[in-house]
Amino acid sequence: MNIREKIKSAIKKYNLINKGERVVIGVSGGADSVCLLYLLSSLKKELGINLHIAHLDHMLRKESAKDAKFVKKLGERMKIPVTLGKINVKKIAKRGSLEEVARNERLAFLLKVADKIKAKRIALAHHFDDQVETVLMRILRGTGLSGLSGILPKRKMGKVDIVRPLLEVRRKDIENFLKRKRLSFCIDKSNTDEAYLRNRIRHNLLPLLEKEYNKNIREVLFNLAQNAGCDYDYLRVCAGRFFKTNKTKLNLSKLTKLHPSILRLKLRDAISNLQGDTHRITFKHIRELEDLIFNRPRGSIVDLPKGISALKKGKVIAFYLR
Repeated sequence: MNIREKIKSAIKKYNLINKGERVVIGVSGGADSVCLLYLLSSLKKELGINLHIAHLDHMLRKESAKDAKFVKKLGERMKIPVTLGKINVKKIAKRGSLEEVARNERLAFLLKVADKIKAKRIALAHHFDDQVETVLMRILRGTGLSGLSGILPKRKMGKVDIVRPLLEVRRKDIENFLKRKRLSFCIDKSNTDEAYLRNRIRHNLLPLLEKEYNKNIREVLFNLAQNAGCDYDYLRVCAGRFFKTNKTKLNLSKLTKLHPSILRLKLRDAISNLQGDTHRITFKHIRELEDLIFNRPRGSIVDLPKGISALKKGKVIAFYLR
């Protein structure tokens, strides 16, 4: 199956894009996003979709302005509308990592573009090797079933679905496609900077694991993410039976009767309802919340990252922004 057929198969299998929809494509100008853009453009008529390119310049590299110009010209040549954005991430990243701030700003930008043009899908170019690196990185940092799920092929964000048609495509297949079609793209030099954990995993740890421990380690980690994602999705369905709506106030009596797995999922959901995700929430934080529920007196408070707190009051645990 060639790369074009692979993404057609993924779109159908995961119901990523429906006929007649507008799709925002996040295009950095790098190999992966350029590949995704050309593939979706080649499927435009067959799928009956309209495409819109979105590019955010984080101003983190000297070459970033050139990347934005490249993406703009690419859109003009392909006759696909382009929305460009620009933000100085270093100026707003007073606390937290540049990577996290850049990721959050990019997502906010993409959602804004999707809302403006009334698109229901945002397509990103994460692929097989990104999934493998993400799962291994989370294992090293410490994670649970949610983290092991890795990057999902489709994720709901309000009224929009974030979709990843390339998730089952390997990096080498993307590179071969671009080479075969003689397509140019931008090169991000930070991808070779081993100050970043992901790059050390990509260039050092994964090759070592393949050579010395398991030549199929990439397939093993990818399959782990697939299985964990399936199990985690089922747990979310189970959790929904106990709390019919998403809440930032959870009934104490109900919480104490839940299986620990469902309880922890509901705690993470409550946090996510406030900040949009559970980044920086560790197992230590979850254990502290469990102690708040079962052992601490009413009036007790647990402070969490990103300005979130949980208060034990009356019959509920209430999550709020400090």
